[in-house]
Amino acid sequence: MSRFFATGSDSESDTSSKEEQIQRAPAAAFTYSDDEEDTKRVVRSAKEKRYGEIKNAIKLIGNQKKIKDINPMLNTFEDMTKAYSKAGPVISSVENGKTPTFYLRALVELDDFIKEVWKDTDGRKSMSKSNSKALSTLRQKLRKYIKEKDFEKEIEAFRENPPKDDDDDEEERVLHCLSLIITQRILERIPEMLTLLLSTNDIILTKSIPEDEEEYEKSPFKLHGCVLTLAERLDEEFIKLLKECDPHSNEYVERQGTPSELCRIYIRKIEHLYYKFDPIVLKQKDGEISADALTSVKVMDKMCKYIYSHDETDRLRTRAILSHIYHHSIHDNWFKARDLFLMSNLQENIHHSDPATQILYNRAVAHLGLCAFRHANIKDAHNCLLDLMMTGKVKELLAQGLMPQRQHERSKEQEKIEKQRQMPFHMHINLEVLECVYLVSAMLIEIPYMAGKYLIAKNISLGNIFLSYCISFSAHEFDARRRMISKTYYQQLRSSERQSLVGPPESMREHVVAASKAMRNGNWAVCNNFIINEKMNGKVWDLFYQADKVRAMLTKLIKEEALRTYLFTYSHVYDSISMPTLALMFELERATVHSIISKMIINEELMASLDEPSETVVMHRSEPSRLQSLALQLTDKVNNFVDSNERIFEMKQGNFRNQGNFRERFNRQDWGGRQRRERNRNNDERNNY
Repeated sequence: MSRFFATGSDSESDTSSKEEQIQRAPAAAFTYSDDEEDTKRVVRSAKEKRYGEIKNAIKLIGNQKKIKDINPMLNTFEDMTKAYSKAGPVISSVENGKTPTFYLRALVELDDFIKEVWKDTDGRKSMSKSNSKALSTLRQKLRKYIKEKDFEKEIEAFRENPPKDDDDDEEERVLHCLSLIITQRILERIPEMLTLLLSTNDIILTKSIPEDEEEYEKSPFKLHGCVLTLAERLDEEFIKLLKECDPHSNEYVERQGTPSELCRIYIRKIEHLYYKFDPIVLKQKDGEISADALTSVKVMDKMCKYIYSHDETDRLRTRAILSHIYHHSIHDNWFKARDLFLMSNLQENIHHSDPATQILYNRAVAHLGLCAFRHANIKDAHNCLLDLMMTGKVKELLAQGLMPQRQHERSKEQEKIEKQRQMPFHMHINLEVLECVYLVSAMLIEIPYMAGKYLIAKNISLGNIFLSYCISFSAHEFDARRRMISKTYYQQLRSSERQSLVGPPESMREHVVAASKAMRNGNWAVCNNFIINEKMNGKVWDLFYQADKVRAMLTKLIKEEALRTYLFTYSHVYDSISMPTLALMFELERATVHSIISKMIINEELMASLDEPSETVVMHRSEPSRLQSLALQLTDKVNNFVDSNERIFEMKQGNFRNQGNFRERFNRQDWGGRQRRERNRNNDERNNY
């Protein structure tokens, strides 16, 4: 009956109180905590259930020992012995009849506690009657229980050699030992195990196979286990790790993982590895070594990708990308290095980086240019090395030394800082190799461009003035603007022309200049001898890995560019040229000669056509002469000059009488029409010539 209805009779209240007394249940010996009430019940095995009852009683005894509450300790001891007797079948099957270590420890600790309290006579006198009586009873029951169950020998052995670890501390030990690194190692092994299971049909892994029927020696191999269970247990262990920690502590953050610290460790390893050449990589490409062999490229790829994913600072990611590009470049992975460089878009943001990162950028770009050169990508090699060579401070940009200051002296602090940035000697890049590759690339690009129809080798000796004049005429000699591709290369040619007497080449630069002069004549053999000889091999080409391939590639490029230069220079002499003859002259295949000439015709670099049956190149005479092209260029420039002067003069004089005509004359439509009329007039003049 509800307690809020207080109007009832006395008899009703008496009966209700009796009902409440009858319904009141006895207090449980073990109460569930709030967390346990909220959580769902879990089905446990017989071992876990029986051992759990014993351990709960042991924990309760431990709490009672702390406050010396001996009277309830007696009841708890009886409950513990009953739980142990119930667990007898489980202990005999699991422990083979051996007493569990945690139970022996509980008996020993309880015996020591009783002896300690019994010796304290003053303490016993101050006890209550119930505790004093319970102490003597517990002392007798414990002795009797140990004798009846034959625990005396096991307890003596336990006292002589107590085990260091206990089963109670097993979970705590696992929590302390299991770290992020161990978890990552397990996660790395799971894909390997899956790959092995998928690739091998003789291995059967399933939970349906009993442990007694497992087969490890003969095929098919049968194993008891489940990969899904392993993944679930890993996730559970990770959650346990987090639950055991204070969420506001540093340990909680550490157990979540420390990718930033691991990134710092990886970048240190990368900086000690990225510049080292591994010949196994190239042997693996050639098929001499299996593809499964571990190489530095695979190690770099793993560490760099980890930094790409987990780095929170742009600096480490930038340095990892540059180191990755450097390592790919020295191992001739041209396309991977190029794509990584272009996708990172570092060339636009590198100016905002710290000096050390800028130095690494320069080093990566330098080796990217060398890699492009080894792959016969001459234009890419030239573009990579152009910015470095144009400054004239390659040594400083690569942090391989300090250049003397001309205008002002460095302060001591500045010099000290710059010296600290210098690279160790074993990490230096050969500057002579860089310069040689740059000059050879510029020669292969510039000489065909500079070669004009009337420019022959004897005209080069007329001096620097005529050289500058001749440079303005080229395969694109009818362009209104002069195009300079490599300023440094032009300076080398001009310095050679200033000399009144030129001896045989000695330095690397002199060899390249002499080869350039030979190429302007279309003499590929002399050009090749200047580039590839004993001196150049010792200084440059022998320093490359697989130097014979580099020399063969360079010889082929010299032949092709010498052919283009020959056609540019002497095409006005021929009415037709035989392609087989050109193939014999330049020792090229006919298909190569055909493709080079076809490309020149398509790009309108050569006014000619191909006669396939006779395999000849028929020259056309439709292009204007040099004097005609100069006259047309001069006419266009004079017209533009006169128009601009007229506009400026009218604006200064303030003559607005013809303002309407002025605006009408120079609006967009009339300006475009005037340009078209001038273009038509120039075409008519060319046809008349």
